Amino acid sequence: MQQSEERLAEVLAPYRGERGAIIPVLQKVQETFGYLTEEGVSQIAKFFKVSESEVFGVATFYAQFRFTRPAEHSVKVCLGTACHVRGGQQILEAVRRDLGLQSGNTTADYKFGVERVACFGSCALAPVMVVDDRVYGRLTPTKIKETLGKYR
Repeated sequence: MQQSEERLAEVLAPYRGERGAIIPVLQKVQETFGYLTEEGVSQIAKFFKVSESEVFGVATFYAQFRFTRPAEHSVKVCLGTACHVRGGQQILEAVRRDLGLQSGNTTADYKFGVERVACFGSCALAPVMVVDDRVYGRLTPTKIKETLGKYR
């Protein structure tokens, strides 16, 4: 996912002369590389002849932009009220144990990224975990290894 200057120049080329296209360019760069790097922000600023802080200001204003490399698989564990009451915290701990996460939320190989979420609205299935776009409900800590094993 390295953002080479050549590849970034290819992404920027169609926007030449389009003042005010910073947001579409940020979206295209993120779509292409998965996230925005300092190098990418710097090159976008040069392209539009604005300061890096202006580009960074636009990118940080919108929640859609991210500045860290995303994991291959997104694991979200619900800790809303129903999930919490039915063992959501134990599910989160089992996920972290299974993936070997001591600190941080992404495995060293960027295979898995883990987040705690307030609510998925699937309370009847509590406790719930979502891997990528697939919902897993009525989980127990012992089901975690098998469930995550499908993505290894």
